[in-house]
Amino acid sequence: MKPLGPIPGGYSAIDGELAIAGRKVSELVEEAGRTPLFVYSRALIAQRFADLRAAMPERIRINYAIKANSFAPVLEFVSTLADGLDIASGGELEMVRATGFDLSRVSFAGPGKRDEELEAAIAAGVTLNLESANEARRALAIGERTGTTPRLAIRVNPDFELKGSGMKMGGGPRPFGVDATEVPALAREIIAAGCEWRGLHIFTGSQALSAEAVIDMQAKVLDCADRIAQEAGVALPKLNMGGGFGIPYFAGDEPLDIQAVGDALEERFRHLPDTLAEAELFIELGRYLVGEAGVYLTRIVDRKDSYGETYLVTDGGLHHQLAASGNFGTVVRRNYPVAIASRFDAEPTQEANVVGCLCTPLDRLADKAQLPHAEVGDLVAVFCAGAYGASASPSAFLGQGPAAEVLI
Repeated sequence: MKPLGPIPGGYSAIDGELAIAGRKVSELVEEAGRTPLFVYSRALIAQRFADLRAAMPERIRINYAIKANSFAPVLEFVSTLADGLDIASGGELEMVRATGFDLSRVSFAGPGKRDEELEAAIAAGVTLNLESANEARRALAIGERTGTTPRLAIRVNPDFELKGSGMKMGGGPRPFGVDATEVPALAREIIAAGCEWRGLHIFTGSQALSAEAVIDMQAKVLDCADRIAQEAGVALPKLNMGGGFGIPYFAGDEPLDIQAVGDALEERFRHLPDTLAEAELFIELGRYLVGEAGVYLTRIVDRKDSYGETYLVTDGGLHHQLAASGNFGTVVRRNYPVAIASRFDAEPTQEANVVGCLCTPLDRLADKAQLPHAEVGDLVAVFCAGAYGASASPSAFLGQGPAAEVLI
């Protein structure tokens, strides 16, 4: 038996069936007309923003990294709650443009930006988080050619990382950002060239659940930003402190103590150096804002036994839930929170494997899980599906196509 991850708060049962935002999942599937189906809750997203703002210092502003979930209704809703949006491609720029969001509140990070992406971002007034000296010079050349002053910040690759993070984004050789020792000279160069100086972006890792680790990382980010600003001889108009806030996916995971993080930041903000005294201070979050507000619903299409093990075969799978299958950076596969949605309040009576419809042994949604007895036609729910599900899974694999999505 392998334990299932913890089901997030905010979900309930109606007539024994999983309910999202007060609506039974069978009704939501009937409305959508098919499974698999992603369901995202407005109320849970709004509550997460409210709880975060209550815990953080008033000075902190919140950016949403749209790569976590760029479904148009979700993006439009989140854009009414966030202070800024972070993009990582020209395609995401067009997604944001379609919402009518103020593009001067958008920043663009990511290595390998094409010239046409740089030009579109500069024309739109988006802040470019520069990933290299070469990218900086390309952006300046485009600005000179088009007669537009580019808004430029520098993404820093620091000499530290977020301890215990699921994915390291700094602290050694990386394709991301400019090594911290090289940033002061580059800052002086781009300012002298006439850019609109927008400060620094320091992102060190993701999916941390330890408040102690996040607090340590944020203190180091502030120290690093101050040191760079002093060496460059400039104040910082803006500092994107990154994010890294995780959510519980697996058995034994505990939620991040955001109040402890906020209290530590509040204390630190009382003693900011002159280089940061007037800076806009941001945290950049994706999965933390939307991850627990999403559920993936898939229907059981076959039930079989093989050498003594039960398999519940669904019409979904890793082509929509790559991370839940264990194929998105996980070294040892563990079970996400999964439930038989049609029998949500029933007690577990069987050990079963929940698998998808793809012709690969990698297509697993739950291994040796204790679940209520389930039959063909029942719905399975995979929780924590609001981030890096539809936006980060190979939906074209085997011609399966994307899942339906709905925001309620």
